[in-house]
Amino acid sequence: MEKIKIITDSCLDIPEELIQKNDIEVMPVLINFGDESYLDREEININDMQEKIEKEGILPTTAQITPARFEEKFREYLDQGYRIVAVLMSSGMSGTYNSACIAKDMIASDDIILIDSQVITSAQGFFVLKACELRDKGYTAEEIKEIIERLIPKMNASLCFESLDNIVRGGRISKAAGAIGTVLGIKVILGFKDGMMGVKDKARGSKKAIKKIISDYESSNPNKEEPVMLIEIESPEIKAELKKYLDNNNVRYIETTPGCAVGIHSGKGACGLFFLSN
Repeated sequence: MEKIKIITDSCLDIPEELIQKNDIEVMPVLINFGDESYLDREEININDMQEKIEKEGILPTTAQITPARFEEKFREYLDQGYRIVAVLMSSGMSGTYNSACIAKDMIASDDIILIDSQVITSAQGFFVLKACELRDKGYTAEEIKEIIERLIPKMNASLCFESLDNIVRGGRISKAAGAIGTVLGIKVILGFKDGMMGVKDKARGSKKAIKKIISDYESSNPNKEEPVMLIEIESPEIKAELKKYLDNNNVRYIETTPGCAVGIHSGKGACGLFFLSN
């Protein structure tokens, strides 16, 4: 059985107890407030960041993990006899995956296996946990990559946002796509397409948004063997209704919140589901 280390970045957005339980190495993205930089999850959390945004009136930026940081981390585990499987945020939304590719080329080792998850936040976290599950069942690093890459196209997102302002400002979706979110009372439903976030639906008010998220889940032939990821930041009404639906239908789920790297773009008032189709 191979000795495998699972590595990811701090956009995975799963509960800390699952990170510890599965011995996952999380490399923090940098959160930049002007000239000040903080390591996501280590030196700043989502609550600290929101307080700082409100106090200073500045929307921070993120900085991708550099090749040098990846090289240092990869060598650390290679020297301990590990093979490495790194499950990273979408290359379409960050240069972090490309940095890992550069580091792998610098080291020139076949014991570094890289996976572009083509998603972010808890959808990425789902694939990280799947990699851990496969590792613990004795799959090789190459087999883990093959299985996860088969699952990536089956990942669905149905996320309701109060506002798309931060996502547009951060360049995660276009201004044209984000314009719909400025209409009074309209809730925007986002999903993934080709490694990017995009508007998939809209609803007037929370009740209709909840119905659309549930309908999206039910119509997508969900894989009931895999957990749903329920993510929320300051959207208690929608979260409560989605939890009620999941509980009433005996759907297994993992409840979580965004970290800083994702929270910068989501802003307050976001909630939804990530789930795998058959």
